[in-house]
Amino acid sequence: MVGRGVDSGLAVKMKDGWKNVRWHLDTARGIATLEKPGEHLTNYSVPLRPMLGCVAVAPGSGQAPPGTGDSGRWGGNMDFNEIVEGATIYLPVSVPGAFLYVGDGHAAQGDGELNGNALETSMDVEFTVDVISGKSTRGPRVESATHIMAMGLDGSIDDAFRSATANMAQWLTDTYKLAPSEIAEVLGTAAEYKVSEAADRNAGVVLKINKERLQSLIPVK
Repeated sequence: MVGRGVDSGLAVKMKDGWKNVRWHLDTARGIATLEKPGEHLTNYSVPLRPMLGCVAVAPGSGQAPPGTGDSGRWGGNMDFNEIVEGATIYLPVSVPGAFLYVGDGHAAQGDGELNGNALETSMDVEFTVDVISGKSTRGPRVESATHIMAMGLDGSIDDAFRSATANMAQWLTDTYKLAPSEIAEVLGTAAEYKVSEAADRNAGVVLKINKERLQSLIPVK
């Protein structure tokens, strides 16, 4: 388990627990099971929920190229387990051509990628790309059939929490022209937070809002 996820007592218990683990992916049944389970996990299984750990564009031309394991405003190795089939990901375009990159396929992953790896696998991916002119974003955003989700990626979970909140506040301002006090009222009653990434250099926190909570608001045309 990664350092962000353990206190000193649990870290001592886990210090000799590192090992390679293989999972059997049963795509017909839609579940994964351990190939060599411990005695208490003989019947343990998890549902498959394929996701992409990495979706990125190039950062600004004045920035050194990041490694594929890093993350930031451009996206990257976000390891957010709701980047699944049907999701829309919004990223800022900072250089001509954007240089979109996808990869790091996971068959399933719990919140935060607590083990430092998920159920890593290869996969075939089909996607479409659109350019939305005249828009800006403080960081990566994700939209599903039910939620809008603003991501914060920063060196600590506290800072990622703040970044996610600021990202969503900008989204609500740009889409609905909400005043700061109105943003506070919406977030104070509708915000859902998830720790999306705890394993890498940057922590990830995502602020989600159910679209049903926004139906009464009037989008800006």
